[in-house]
Amino acid sequence: MADVMLMNDIEARAAASGIDLSDLDLSSIHLPPGENFGIISDDEDVYQEEQLDFEAGFGNIVMVDNLPVVPKEKFEKLEGVIRKIYSQIGVIKEDGLWMPVDPETHKTLGYCFIEYNTPQEAELAKEKTNAYKLDRAHIFAVNMFEDFDKFMRVPDEWAPPEIRPYVPGENLQQWLTDEKARDQFVIRAGSDTEVFWNDARQLKPDPVYKRAYWTESFVQWSPLGTYLATVHRQGAAVWGGANSFNRLMRYAHPQVKLIDFSPGEKYLVTYSSHEPSNPHDANRIVINIFDVRTGKIMRDFKGSADEFSIGGTGGVAGVSWPIFRWCGGKDDKYFARIGKNMISVYETETFSLVDKKSLKVENVLDFSWSPTDPILALFVPELAGGNQPARVSLVQIPSKEELRQKNLFSVSDCKMYWQSNGDYLAVNVDRYTKSKRTTYTGFELFRIKERDIPIEVLELDNKNDKIIAFAWEPKGHRFAVIHGDSPRPDVSFYSMRTAHNSGRVSKLTTLKGKQANALFWSPAGHYIILAGLKGFNGQLEFFNVDELETMGTTEHFMATDIDWDPTGRYVSTSVTSVHHEMENGFNIWSFNGKPLYRTLKDHFFQFLWRPRPPSFLSPEKEEEIANNLKKYSKKYEAEDQDVSLQLSEQDREKRRMLKDEWEKWVNEWKKLHEEEKLERQKLRDGEASDEEEEYEAKEVEVEELLDVSEETLSFEFGQ
Repeated sequence: MADVMLMNDIEARAAASGIDLSDLDLSSIHLPPGENFGIISDDEDVYQEEQLDFEAGFGNIVMVDNLPVVPKEKFEKLEGVIRKIYSQIGVIKEDGLWMPVDPETHKTLGYCFIEYNTPQEAELAKEKTNAYKLDRAHIFAVNMFEDFDKFMRVPDEWAPPEIRPYVPGENLQQWLTDEKARDQFVIRAGSDTEVFWNDARQLKPDPVYKRAYWTESFVQWSPLGTYLATVHRQGAAVWGGANSFNRLMRYAHPQVKLIDFSPGEKYLVTYSSHEPSNPHDANRIVINIFDVRTGKIMRDFKGSADEFSIGGTGGVAGVSWPIFRWCGGKDDKYFARIGKNMISVYETETFSLVDKKSLKVENVLDFSWSPTDPILALFVPELAGGNQPARVSLVQIPSKEELRQKNLFSVSDCKMYWQSNGDYLAVNVDRYTKSKRTTYTGFELFRIKERDIPIEVLELDNKNDKIIAFAWEPKGHRFAVIHGDSPRPDVSFYSMRTAHNSGRVSKLTTLKGKQANALFWSPAGHYIILAGLKGFNGQLEFFNVDELETMGTTEHFMATDIDWDPTGRYVSTSVTSVHHEMENGFNIWSFNGKPLYRTLKDHFFQFLWRPRPPSFLSPEKEEEIANNLKKYSKKYEAEDQDVSLQLSEQDREKRRMLKDEWEKWVNEWKKLHEEEKLERQKLRDGEASDEEEEYEAKEVEVEELLDVSEETLSFEFGQ
């Protein structure tokens, strides 16, 4: 593939060849038919189609019917009302609103044409305002202008539609049926994006798909692993399939910078920020919510950066991504954003506010959804100099009923952590001491699924310890905390259960003096990695929480990222070029810290495991399999033995090849030695033997003059 040359390189090459680029007519240069020098733009066809829409001038025009018929003196008032309604949806072009007038009566004809900048805005205007009720007598009927051409081509006589043969689409879950039960991952290095199987048995990655210039910034798997999303100048696209990764849908959003899927993969949120022409104005933000399957815009949000900042604080806190947070679960029913003194909760049936109004919460600072239920956890800081305490509230959606509230005093900071099943909520509270000069830490633990949501307070043995990291066990009842001072903090493990199931939190153990500043639980629970990233240079300790014992300690020097595969069998550690320029690439480890293989890649940017959807097995069936694992494992043990024999055979074959190469080299050396025999005899004055034993070793004494010096001596003679 040809390398992409910068303009400076082209000018230098032209100067060296004596070519004056100013005399060159670039428009006269034509590539051979079908040639693109190997650089394919995934969004070129999007660009072309948008250009066609723009040139035709019809795709961005809507016709609004059933308007009031008014005389000339009321014309401006009606035009102002229409412009106010439709300018909220998109930018109407200059002179883009035309309302025809009857030349005889000088009254309006009851319809108008509105021209937007883009076809997407026109489509949204049709969707949002068709059947809009201006008053009892005037209900809008909105159509795309270009649809009239289709209506005019409808034949007078009905003909049965052509029945096309059914062509089944590609199975987007095909990768889950891999006979070896392997997982996939995607990497980005340089201009290439590659998808691999993690073939841990063969101790190497198995290539699936590779493409250069597939994305212009990053790639992202959807939450259930169905799609791979890419980002381009004109918008985003999703890809899927067994091995081909065909493009399934594209989403037009110029200059898109960030994307986010809803948990059930039904919707895609895209974000762009545009700098204003006046440097004193705030950046303009555009957010679109697309239906993933159809590519249709369900709702858009536009405004200044201040309007989308956390708590409405503008440039102080800045815009935090994702701006919209989705309710847990696969139904994708609710999403919400934080604003000044309110939480705006939307439902996806109509993409409008629940109860048509936001949830008013004075000075709300943060919120988070339960991972499984429509429950919001809200945090409000202290007000009025501490006279009004801080509080954490649990609010049910859509009823907006407050399920539980806890007042907190002398609070300096608060962080909320949900357990993956939504069973527990941990609130990490930093409180001021009486002197107000220092803080100490405690935890408020909410038992969400129990009656009346009881709350338990937990303080560390040394409550002055700084909390470095906190993490719940996925699908479990335990959590881990890194606390203390660097470089040797402690790691403590707790359980929300006790031996007598008394509903009290209990400490399991504390590991003293660990080189760790991050926690990574296995997705299946039971195991955790105590990681020392950044300043700790990639220290890794693989810990079995069931047995409270270390399985292995190792190191991946300068590691920047750690990720478990979705099954909890393997772990990847990566060094990306964003943080370090040396040793870029990734390592794959077993769950207990055994190194499996290493892959180095220059300009390495991303490593992402492909997520798996939740299992269809019932908890009872999973428990039955766990209890009878030996019966199920016999088949895989035989396969493992076959792979082991295959690897052994590969090792033997490698040794045979090395032996053959050695013998070949020895034979060539002997042949050369024989050919040079006569030459050696001449050098030895006719002696024919090459054997060392036939030569007599003699000791020869050699006298060597080391140094000569001259010295003048003076003598004194007596008189």
